[in-house]
Amino acid sequence: MKRLYCLYFVVLLAVAARAERPNILLVLSDDHSLPHLGVYGDVNCQRLALTPNLDAFATQGMRFTRAYTASPQCAPSRAAIFAGRSPIGISATRFAQPAQAGTPFVTDLLRGAGYWVGLDGRHQHLDGQLNDPPHVVEVLEEKGMRGARFESRFDHFVRNAKTRGEALAKVPALFGSVLNEVPAGKPFFLYFGFNQPHRPWNNNHEGIDPTQLKLPADWPDLPEVRLDYARYLAEVRDLDTGFGMIMKVLEERGLAENTLVIFMGDNGEALLRGKGTLFSRGLNVPLMVRWPGKIRGGSVSDALISGEDIAPTILSAVGLVADKGMTGRDFKPLLLGLPFTEREQVFGERGWHFGPITRTDGFDLSRSVVTKRYNFIYNAIPERSYTPVDMATKNVAWEAMQVAHKDGRLSAEQNRIYFQNPRPIFELYDLENDPFQLNNLAGQDSVSAIEQDLRERLDRWMVREGDYVPLPTHAFQNR
Repeated sequence: MKRLYCLYFVVLLAVAARAERPNILLVLSDDHSLPHLGVYGDVNCQRLALTPNLDAFATQGMRFTRAYTASPQCAPSRAAIFAGRSPIGISATRFAQPAQAGTPFVTDLLRGAGYWVGLDGRHQHLDGQLNDPPHVVEVLEEKGMRGARFESRFDHFVRNAKTRGEALAKVPALFGSVLNEVPAGKPFFLYFGFNQPHRPWNNNHEGIDPTQLKLPADWPDLPEVRLDYARYLAEVRDLDTGFGMIMKVLEERGLAENTLVIFMGDNGEALLRGKGTLFSRGLNVPLMVRWPGKIRGGSVSDALISGEDIAPTILSAVGLVADKGMTGRDFKPLLLGLPFTEREQVFGERGWHFGPITRTDGFDLSRSVVTKRYNFIYNAIPERSYTPVDMATKNVAWEAMQVAHKDGRLSAEQNRIYFQNPRPIFELYDLENDPFQLNNLAGQDSVSAIEQDLRERLDRWMVREGDYVPLPTHAFQNR
């Protein structure tokens, strides 16, 4: 009888532990970098009160100021978040190339432990792009990287659901319908993506006067640039509205208290020197985590976090061990206010982007390492002129800048950072003293030891990851 009571007690403990496992909600915005939320100090968002819901969310959990995605492009960045590995390590550097077959995702491990797992909202880019040619789709399906075998890894799989325009009002119903599929008493993981603020943007920027906006210091002050910026901020406003909607549904369903919510930008903004670049605006994104009863509300961390770290941290939060191949680091102790050894650096990679192959919005190969103070960038193909991703054609801002450059109306500094060709092979920026990354220190004697250290850190990482790009040290020796 005593043994039966002991067994019963153990079962009760197991059931209780299972019941306490949190639900996980991962919300990604699209092309959204710092500082474009009021809580991150964006003066335009603050003055116009564009992001009240996300600003309030920040007071309920931990906000990170130095979170970086593994790539400044949607597909490889999202693959890294789910795999807990760099895009290079999973052979996903070519835009929308899925992770190699057999690469475990955080969702696979959660599902194996009894979680219901679902994907909905904006395209998660885990199984290729929408317009892959038939012969490519055939190979992806053959290897289980797309199609029925891939989708069977999830309990709910939606490749792309719109959250923009008229669809924004339908977000609560969409989100609620997904929650309806979760079996009673079963913990869930749900990825929900927003289209905003990805291009193309809604032309309606009512209430946002382009002439009154404060522009980043490295942008030319042209009317077309201001108009483009106003439209972007209107998309950020819509993103905030949508986020507020799903948080309300979570509250109404009684799920808020036992759901760990992660909000993150998938990569930087599709604006000047943002998406597609390894500058701060290409990689440094908002990251906020709420876990009621676990994370102190309103806490802020400047620890370096990589997109690779999301998967192992989620697994740790539910009591699971990360896959041995995952290179990301578990930062759950930091969330809980426990001792934590911070990263010394985060790495980034830029590969081919879907689009023209003769401009840098298409083919470009670059790598970076960011420390608390410095950003070191290696441009393996310096002959590729800078062209802002998703702005290369039919964009009023970039067209106006090209005309201004031709007419001699840009400053010498603006001509250099936007139109220099060839670009420097190496770029080194002091982020403390030069946050807009205007003064390239590479090659200066005063920082030669720092540059060599960062170059060698990048070498080691590229070798460990199996990178195909020539090493920075080889490029340095062959200048």
